Amino acid sequence: MDSALHATGTGAFRVLVADDEDDIRDLVTLAVRKAGCAVVRSVPDGAQALAAARSELPDLAVLDVSMPGATGLEVCTALREDPATSGIRILLLSAGASPDEVARGLSAGADAYLAKPFTVAGLVQQVRALTAGVAA
Repeated sequence: MDSALHATGTGAFRVLVADDEDDIRDLVTLAVRKAGCAVVRSVPDGAQALAAARSELPDLAVLDVSMPGATGLEVCTALREDPATSGIRILLLSAGASPDEVARGLSAGADAYLAKPFTVAGLVQQVRALTAGVAA
């Protein structure tokens, strides 16, 4: 799977950010950039996230679980089922972090799951681990 990762001309891994809350999208964008990655698209709903993932083919998608259009779980499942997008690493963000919710996210194909509220440092660490090919 590491061979699927590709850097942009700036050497940064490409990340898609999807969350329906503007403040959270901005915070995730900040963390992704602090991790040394480039945000290729930042979108407010699951339908746009799926379309952006298919057109941009990012290295990593950071998806909110609860979004309009399609949930992060639905986007995750759709990306895993499509051979063209199955190699994209996926980090789910959610206010719900019970063991059952985390298990649902991981069984949908997510590589990692981070509970909200999260710290920028914690998100930076997750993004770096996922773009380095290390399971967080």
